[in-house]
Amino acid sequence: MPRPPRLPLANLTAFRAVAELQNLRAAAEVLHLTHSAVSQQIRGLEEQLGFALFDRRGRRVVLNPAGQALLRSVQSALATLDDGVQAAAAAAGGEAQRLRVTVLPSFANRWLLPRIGRWREQHPALPLEIDASMHVVDLVREGFHAAVRQGIGPWAGLESERLFEQPSFIVVGSPSAARRLVGAQPEALAREPLLGDGALWQAWFAAAGLRVNATTVATFNDAGLMLQAVEQNLGLALAREIHAADALVDGRLVRLSPVAVAHEDAQPYHLVYPPALRDWPPLDAFRRWLRDELDQSMAALHRSEATRGMKPRAPARKRRAAASRKS
Repeated sequence: MPRPPRLPLANLTAFRAVAELQNLRAAAEVLHLTHSAVSQQIRGLEEQLGFALFDRRGRRVVLNPAGQALLRSVQSALATLDDGVQAAAAAAGGEAQRLRVTVLPSFANRWLLPRIGRWREQHPALPLEIDASMHVVDLVREGFHAAVRQGIGPWAGLESERLFEQPSFIVVGSPSAARRLVGAQPEALAREPLLGDGALWQAWFAAAGLRVNATTVATFNDAGLMLQAVEQNLGLALAREIHAADALVDGRLVRLSPVAVAHEDAQPYHLVYPPALRDWPPLDAFRRWLRDELDQSMAALHRSEATRGMKPRAPARKRRAAASRKS
């Protein structure tokens, strides 16, 4: 059986872009090429293969069955190649020794940024570049080495390690609110201004043994902003322990009830990264540092709660997975 022709890499890159965008002009913009250059690459690829890959429908180009079959292999092959290039760049040193990490804004603001000083003390030659974004980015295409993500996984083409189990939601308020409410019955909280998701509040009141039609005075697309509002005494909030931990320890926030509630939004935290970077020393250093800091953070919170006599009443999930557990 004759060997299939070797296909130029540039043509395969153009093919992937056109196939995913279904538009030659849009693909040209992404590739920083002219419309005619991309069109010629697709035509050259089809001529070399000896069959068409697309059906033309006006300005759109739609993959035919042959194109669909090729795209699956091309996406996998190019992703592997991109992964290898990133690993090679990391191993080469230089600019690659800057560790680029993308995280959710709430995690960045409430937990990660206050600890960057300790990272710098321990790893002065390894700067962190942090991207705080609500969007799940393609790590390889966007040039990131790792991400801290919340979810159940898996993430296609990436390795993931569970850092922190599902964090419970607890009720927090300002010190001023605490002077009125600490030790009060749950129905007293229902008369306070409530921040955040009403359905989550209803779940919390149900866990506390009450049927309450919870109405909130404000909602937020970022947990960090919501907790800032609580600190300014604008209302009470249900917060993930990990986000509130530092403020609870230093007294900017106060936990108002021992009742905690698990929720589908309280998903585990994972460190995810391209497989080729698994043994890259800077990533390994970041992995170890994250785990140590999470342990210290939760230990400080539990000591603080024990001092204040705040023992959780709801069943507590295990906070940290074993270091060897992966998902």
